[in-house]
Amino acid sequence: MKALRRLTVRAAFPPALTRLGEIVANLRWSWDRDSLDLLQSVDPVLWETSERDPGRMLGAVTAERLAELAADEVFLAKLDQVHTSLTRYLAEPLWYQKRAAEDGSTLPSAIGYFSPEFGITEVLPQYSGGLGILAGDHLKAASDLGVPIIGVGLLYGSGYFRQSLSRDGWQLEHYPSYDPQGLPISALYDADRNPVRITLGLPEGRTLHAQVWVAKVGRVPLLMLDSDLEENDASLRQITDRLYGGGVDHRLEQELLLGIGGVRAIRAYCVATGHPVPEVFHTNEGHAGFLGVERIRELMSGYGLSWDEALQAVRSGTVFTTHTPVPAGIDRFPRDLVATHLATLPSVPLENVLALGAEEDPGVFNMAHMGLRLGQRANGVSLLHGAVSRGMFNALWPGFDTEEVPISSITNGVHAPTWMAREILDIAERESPTGYALLGGGATTSAQAVAAGGGWEGIDRVGDDELWSVRRTLRARLVEEIRRRVQASNFGRGASESELRWTQSAFDPDVLTIGFARRVPSYKRLTLMLREPERLKAILLDPQRPVQIVLAGKSHPADDGGKQLIAQMVAFADHADVRHRITFLPDYDIAMARYLYWGVDVWLNNPLRPLEACGTSGMKAALNGALNLSILDGWWDEWYDGENGWAIPSASGVIDDDRRDQVEAEGLYDLIENQVAPRFYDCDESGVPRHWVQMVRHTLKNLGPKVMATRMVSDYVEQLYAPAAVSARAMTADGFAAAKRAAAWRGQVQSAWPGVRVLYVDSLLSSHAAHAQLGDALQLRAEVALNGLAPQDVGVEAVFGPVDTDERLSTTTTVPLVPVESTDGATRFEGTVPLERTGAFGYTVRVLPSADWLASSAELGLIALA
Repeated sequence: MKALRRLTVRAAFPPALTRLGEIVANLRWSWDRDSLDLLQSVDPVLWETSERDPGRMLGAVTAERLAELAADEVFLAKLDQVHTSLTRYLAEPLWYQKRAAEDGSTLPSAIGYFSPEFGITEVLPQYSGGLGILAGDHLKAASDLGVPIIGVGLLYGSGYFRQSLSRDGWQLEHYPSYDPQGLPISALYDADRNPVRITLGLPEGRTLHAQVWVAKVGRVPLLMLDSDLEENDASLRQITDRLYGGGVDHRLEQELLLGIGGVRAIRAYCVATGHPVPEVFHTNEGHAGFLGVERIRELMSGYGLSWDEALQAVRSGTVFTTHTPVPAGIDRFPRDLVATHLATLPSVPLENVLALGAEEDPGVFNMAHMGLRLGQRANGVSLLHGAVSRGMFNALWPGFDTEEVPISSITNGVHAPTWMAREILDIAERESPTGYALLGGGATTSAQAVAAGGGWEGIDRVGDDELWSVRRTLRARLVEEIRRRVQASNFGRGASESELRWTQSAFDPDVLTIGFARRVPSYKRLTLMLREPERLKAILLDPQRPVQIVLAGKSHPADDGGKQLIAQMVAFADHADVRHRITFLPDYDIAMARYLYWGVDVWLNNPLRPLEACGTSGMKAALNGALNLSILDGWWDEWYDGENGWAIPSASGVIDDDRRDQVEAEGLYDLIENQVAPRFYDCDESGVPRHWVQMVRHTLKNLGPKVMATRMVSDYVEQLYAPAAVSARAMTADGFAAAKRAAAWRGQVQSAWPGVRVLYVDSLLSSHAAHAQLGDALQLRAEVALNGLAPQDVGVEAVFGPVDTDERLSTTTTVPLVPVESTDGATRFEGTVPLERTGAFGYTVRVLPSADWLASSAELGLIALA
């Protein structure tokens, strides 16, 4: 008989151990070394058999063992130390508080951070891949810096999925059922000790109820909405059943709950706890875009603002981050389906909402377009991705060159204490105290240290022998884990114990180890290395310089193409002559990832450039001294320097996809055969590969400060959150007076703009010479029709620079032209253009809206060109 529900019954803590419950209740234990040591010491065997889940372990530990610990003075001293550290961590001023003391007027009181998934720890399986891991690292780094973020997501009853392989290597999905009572979360209660639940209207008179759960991520609360409640009918209870599951209706209702319900959850949380109300709202990808619609509704119904006024106020405090470099990665819903669902939202004009998601196809509602229209500030997640995004969304700003599209870049980072091996962290603490503090190992971080990236120079004091010894230790640990997982995977695929003896010697702790692990869509090219199977086999089995490769990754359940790639890789790895040198490990998650990042010598990434937005897995490996072997895409494109790894030559100019794959595969083979393997095995008489170790040292010293999530979050604070807070305060002050003025001005400008045009442009060399010469200048005059606008409503600019044979300007510079006089409906503007370079030169004049509250001159998407 199968149980309907499952829960964990724990032995009651003796009074001396009650603080242990407080430590476990906060997920800081998952990245704090002392907390992990303490939990392991409760029962080392149970700790491992419970997969390092303290909740499961404490549910299985006996009352007798707890009594022993309550009388163990050594354990109690350690418990006191860890509890004191946690209490201090949660209360003392950190970087953000010190930054606020320096210039508190610019920093937001709180930030709402919305994401469809969060990868905090494997014991809270609410993530599928990079987007969720990035969101989890964002929260953890915000906690380490004291940034007052409130995370908002959904609580999925089955998480994403657990992956296994069939006998022929086909991906199989399993959806476990997670009881919230067994997860490291707690229900949110109001002042009367009633569980906090929010409601959301749906079509056909249905009402969706959702419970608000809270996960404590250090100093950061993560609110998670759960629809599996008895108040809901069967279909509504399934809305939060699994991550990225179901049909289009299901996905839309998940995103409505995340965005609209998430704002309502934040409001309830702030009332229940007294937490400051967010001034800035950050949507991590377009999934949560409806949060802006709910905030507009609040202002219209609660403050009597018009749509335009409320939109102005909401946009000023909204940040949108795009993570996809391909249109296919954007959530797009049938416009009629969105209309049907949003018709239930009171006080909001439906056509205005639908216009936010408009795109070229009139029947489609585009979530990324809505995110960009609702966010006054937007960014990509690497320099290259920012450039790709500006090109991808250029059509939303017609008339502007791609580089002027108002999408900036903040390159992702990773949470070092989560992903760095203990041995590397020990070196960081010993040799670079400032750098260690920035890793999250200390609370005394300064604004200057964060901006500078920390003090990693101490790595130069670590000897080659020690670094190499650490790398060998980590590789051996990975090999042990690979053997365990290979045996378990093959046993699950139907092999008998007698057939699995070979797994005991699979992989070798002294062989060059390459890792590849990520989601498995076609563009990430899991099987690029299989272009020439015999050449790959020769690389793996080279008698002098062998190579071993460990691979992992999940394909979306609906992506049969991705599953086929996995099956092809598994089929190759199953061959008896290479299975000890290459393997595909199923069920890639945080727990497996740590071993991979710690132990591989080389991290491989070979996507189709420029389709990798960032690719943070290589950052995590680099923090452990691994060298990257990658296509110049994502973060690697900006931080590869020739000594921290190798760049696979890209054939992005080759139109034929098959030919491009072949060219890049040959480049990969060539690098491994002629550079990577020879350098790894080039050892001196003591067995140390000196040049390799120098590359490891260089990677730790130079990439370490750059790839940290503390650097990333401080960038968000300085570049996006602080400016957004200033804008939001300005718009909402004095009863939203500025928002009302801005909305009226915007309407006036948009109405007048069709009649705004440059009537005439004239120029004269300042030297009055017959020909332009270097060092001379052009005196420019432009007559502009403003169609009723005042000169201060516009900015008139001369745009100049080199020109090509098609008269296209490149590498442009702008100078403002100032109004001189107005006559007969036209205003004359004048200015000077310096001639500072020789060669073909061109200029033009353009008119843009101008107001002090605009974050970018391109913000309104209005331009008039000569």
